[in-house]
Amino acid sequence: MKIEILGTGCAKCASLYENTKKAVAQKGIFAQIEKVEDIVKIMEYGVTSTPALVVDGKVRSSGKLLSVEEILALV
Repeated sequence: MKIEILGTGCAKCASLYENTKKAVAQKGIFAQIEKVEDIVKIMEYGVTSTPALVVDGKVRSSGKLLSVEEILALV
């Protein structure tokens, strides 16, 4: 599973990254988690509001800091 956190480096983006790491660890799955800060790559997903969570190439959330529980429901 590949999970991408889209954002330009703001505090919410960092928190989403940390919450995602916690959710993956809690679920006990192997996932590649990557931060994407390149605005061109972010726009390629059609995302206009960050932070965004992308799972296996599909945007699952945009513009919201998700809790660990919310992330668990999406991965």
